[in-house]
Amino acid sequence: MDSTEFRKRGMEMVEYICNYLETLNERRVTPSVEPGYLRHLLPTEAPQEPEDWDQIMRDVEDKIMPGVTHWQHPRFHAYFPAGNSFPSILGDMLGDGIGCIGFSWAASPACTELETIVLDWLGKAIGLPDHFLALKEGSTGGGVIQTSASECVLVTMLAARAQALKRLKAQHPFVEEGHLLSKLMAYCSKEAHSCVEKAAMICFVKLRILEPDDDASLRGQTIYEAMEEDELQGLVPFFVSTTLGTTGSCAFDNLPEIGKQLQRFPGVWLHVDAAYAGNSFICPELKPLLKGIEYADSFNTNPNKWLLTNFDCSTLWVRDRIRLTSALVVDPLYLKHGYSDAAIDYRHWGVPLSRRFRSLKLWFVLRSYGISGLQHYIRHHIKLAKRFEELVLKDKRFEICNQVKRQPQVIHPVSD
Repeated sequence: MDSTEFRKRGMEMVEYICNYLETLNERRVTPSVEPGYLRHLLPTEAPQEPEDWDQIMRDVEDKIMPGVTHWQHPRFHAYFPAGNSFPSILGDMLGDGIGCIGFSWAASPACTELETIVLDWLGKAIGLPDHFLALKEGSTGGGVIQTSASECVLVTMLAARAQALKRLKAQHPFVEEGHLLSKLMAYCSKEAHSCVEKAAMICFVKLRILEPDDDASLRGQTIYEAMEEDELQGLVPFFVSTTLGTTGSCAFDNLPEIGKQLQRFPGVWLHVDAAYAGNSFICPELKPLLKGIEYADSFNTNPNKWLLTNFDCSTLWVRDRIRLTSALVVDPLYLKHGYSDAAIDYRHWGVPLSRRFRSLKLWFVLRSYGISGLQHYIRHHIKLAKRFEELVLKDKRFEICNQVKRQPQVIHPVSD
């Protein structure tokens, strides 16, 4: 395919995508297929010779689409929201067209610098403290785009583990690292996402899963008692993962209480997973739900859930980027460059070396909608939730469980 045909096929693909989204309500939400359906429709080997593009697209509609679960469908209510918008799709298209691999500043300066700037934009809009912003004078923190909240939890736990082992080695220089590792204990609520348990498995550390209160909120006293008990058993608390907006019920752990209690345990890393609900904090009236963030060492939210940005785009901020990168640095000669000491190299901020130009789509979304447009989008969803609540309360077959977060009534500048 040369550029001439690409122009033609590209316009056809845009038209196909637009038609797909415009007529999505006419399709089944979930496919009516059984496991292995596709292998009976496709050849057992790749074609030896090139095939006609029109035939490929016919197979997309006839063979692929029947097996697609349509996450953008208006009647799709499973799992979690999957954000998408035309500006986001266009941002991904441009990133794919540029095709750079932004593992270091030198590998593509704009890829690195735009990510830093856009993460500062979003961090400010959410209301994160200045120490989470890379470009704020005196800050040692910053933000990075990861694939998912699972990766955010994993890399912060890895960083916390590295810091804890460093402290223990200084105290017990002749004890084997494996023995020290066996002492480390992480904590989360029973309502926390399963990715915390998976991260603990990967990190080879113990995880204590704690009971929340009757409103599904993890409390400070529960954390304190668990840590005190574990220390008496010779274990070393090193990481706490809290949740603002749990998967099961959108419950909020009591971050102010937990943060205050952790002051009794110096060196314990406090992570805040706000994968879904964190996006809403761009609305001023919802910022009180972020209370206690000043105690946190890291915070993540997923614009690909509630900010009209398509997957993958999970944003992570850390208070101290050196504490994060020191756990993940592998620095071979062939990856060094002349600005290594002056620039951010995001290959040190996560598990993979190779990185896509993901900041483009978030940049496109923030500029196309503006903060006011995104606030309007979130407020509209909240109005729909309140309407649903009204209907539930009118029906005696149902009840509202747990505490529903309330915010004061405000007059919004954007018309509803």
